[in-house]
Amino acid sequence: MSDATFHVYEDDAGQYRWRLVHSNGNIIADSGEGYASKQKAEQGLQSVKKNAPDADVEVED
Repeated sequence: MSDATFHVYEDDAGQYRWRLVHSNGNIIADSGEGYASKQKAEQGLQSVKKNAPDADVEVED
C-alpha cells in the first residue's frame, strides 16, 4: 500500500488537474497544466504512473 494518493480535481478556471498527495497532506507532484476534461487529466496521471517508475534522476549543480 502506498503512502500517497492521486487526486483529480477541477480548478477555479474550470480545468481538470491531478496531484499526488502524501498521507501527511503534502503535495508530492502535480500535473503542472490544466486539462479540458476529467478524462484527459486521468490519462495524464496514468501516463506518469506507467512511464516514470524507473526514470533517471538528474541533479543540476
